[in-house]
Amino acid sequence: MSVYNDNRLKLGIFGTNVSYGTAATTAEGHFETTWPNVADIAITADKAGFEALIPVARWRGFGGTTDFNGTCFETYTWAAGQAPITNNIAVFSTSHVPTVHPVVAAKQGTTIDHISNGRFGLNIVCGWYEQEFQMFGSAMMEHEAAYDYAAEWFEVVRRFWTEEEEFDHEGRFFKVVKGFSQPKPIQKPYPPIMQAGSSPTGARFAAKYADMAFIGISNISDDVNKNKIADIRKMGREEFGRELQVWSSCSVVCRPTEQEALDFAPYYILEKGDWEAAGNLARNRFPAHKPAPGEPLRSPGWGGHLLVGTPEQVVDKLLAVADFGLDGVVLSWVNYQDELRYWVREVMPLVEQAGLRKPYKPAGIAAPA
Repeated sequence: MSVYNDNRLKLGIFGTNVSYGTAATTAEGHFETTWPNVADIAITADKAGFEALIPVARWRGFGGTTDFNGTCFETYTWAAGQAPITNNIAVFSTSHVPTVHPVVAAKQGTTIDHISNGRFGLNIVCGWYEQEFQMFGSAMMEHEAAYDYAAEWFEVVRRFWTEEEEFDHEGRFFKVVKGFSQPKPIQKPYPPIMQAGSSPTGARFAAKYADMAFIGISNISDDVNKNKIADIRKMGREEFGRELQVWSSCSVVCRPTEQEALDFAPYYILEKGDWEAAGNLARNRFPAHKPAPGEPLRSPGWGGHLLVGTPEQVVDKLLAVADFGLDGVVLSWVNYQDELRYWVREVMPLVEQAGLRKPYKPAGIAAPA
């Protein structure tokens, strides 16, 4: 499984199942959610040796000029669709646990693991966008209860993935009578689990259950980042006897010259950014106003640690990110297809030269059906 290789810094691509990807901006070249676009990015990333494709769990958009993420593919079928056109990269589903029964999630995950020949991963999220829950006719749970629900949800999924005999389960949220599922996933004991939660409760859930914790990192303080990563590793090790990877996200503006990169970043963020949609997304959970003069730039939408500069400068920043203690980062751009190809051509060789990754020898790429 690619996410368990020995590269010092693993790379993924984030958000190619939702319109505009991770950046709420009307800048030219922004991501459009069509299957040919999704497939093109997946095949390019696979051929270049990226480790993971990770989607955003989304059911509706965030309004504003862009209706950010409003055109979106469901993430289990999105992952299943990419499995046959790639050979090596891990295909993740990001699952809102209240919207998918664990019996269904376990069977869907197993099916994708077989389609991909053991390359499926599951990113567990609780959800927080009330308008999405209203579409399902459900009320949002209180924060702590939501994580209790997620823990029991995963326990049930794990039993379907691992137990060879029928089992009964009766808990606070689920009742399963004579639960049983075949086949089992190809990956043993089961596919890798990622968990994306920003709260202390979310961090504790990741330390207890996840193989990969997905966290946000600061654009301001290296010490804050190092301590945050060290703390979640320590919790996993000392409280639960587990070792886990820690990943984060990076928004990339990489250009042949520094001035080109420095010009484009404020253009897409300040001039073309859809800060109304970004504010709707944030819902008071974190600041989402347009950066004022003198404030650090931050990407509108799903944010991410900004990597702005020439290929050489971006690699220097990746070295700093790796020094925080991260095992991997998922990348996003405004124009995924063009900028991914530029990354593969100009940045990836420098990443390898810097010792962050070994040179990649592709085994060959399947053709789209």
